[in-house]
Amino acid sequence: MLKGKVAIVSGSTSGIGLGIAKVLASHGADIVLNGIGDAGEIETIRSGIEREHGVHALYDGADMSKGEAVRGLISATIEKLGRVDILVNNAGIQFTAPVEEFPAEKWDAILAINLSAAFHGIAAALPQMKKRGWGRIINIASAHGLVGSVHKVAYVAAKHGMVGLTKVVGLETAGTGITANAVCPGWVLTPLVEKQIADIAAREKISRQKAEMSLLGDKQPSRSFVTPEQLGGTVAFLCSPAADQITGTAISVDGAWTAQ
Repeated sequence: MLKGKVAIVSGSTSGIGLGIAKVLASHGADIVLNGIGDAGEIETIRSGIEREHGVHALYDGADMSKGEAVRGLISATIEKLGRVDILVNNAGIQFTAPVEEFPAEKWDAILAINLSAAFHGIAAALPQMKKRGWGRIINIASAHGLVGSVHKVAYVAAKHGMVGLTKVVGLETAGTGITANAVCPGWVLTPLVEKQIADIAAREKISRQKAEMSLLGDKQPSRSFVTPEQLGGTVAFLCSPAADQITGTAISVDGAWTAQ
């Protein structure tokens, strides 16, 4: 379905981003990975995607906190692979604290990586998408792009911003062959969430299974985690002809979290 297309997935060396990159590669897209981690492990991931799916897979370590680096990622991809057809803005960080105790530098960092990076990437990618009359911009927001939670002021603000950014880009590109959508996951079993589960289990002296239910029970009525592969499937659907008229919207993949 995506043979000949080029997809950039930011924050794709693990977790949600890696799951999305692998699904897009399975549909034939050439992939540009981006993120942090051990160089050897990243190379194993990159070469594994190439070998398994028969596509080109590159790695670019652009710092998503810097607008110029994000725009450089787009231009470097065009230089190496000739185009950017699919841009998945997934990179993100988290920090929790009450508003009055929230460090200003953490606010700035979260807004830069979780929101401004998407703006810079979209602004740089759109002109060449418009020339070809086709493009897919997919912003990985969160259930927190639609509802709030305590102690997550910067994350919730950034994810709400991602949904707003998506609406504007959807409006501005309507009728051009380009779509822009936000995907809003609930709890996803990633290394970051695995650590939260372990912390809950240790703090409350309960089993891992009970810690999982404690985490899910507050928010996610399905009592099951979303998987990176499911999110990859959602992104692949948004890249398909069936989704040509889905644009400027937020799609929840959250086990009924935001239905409450």
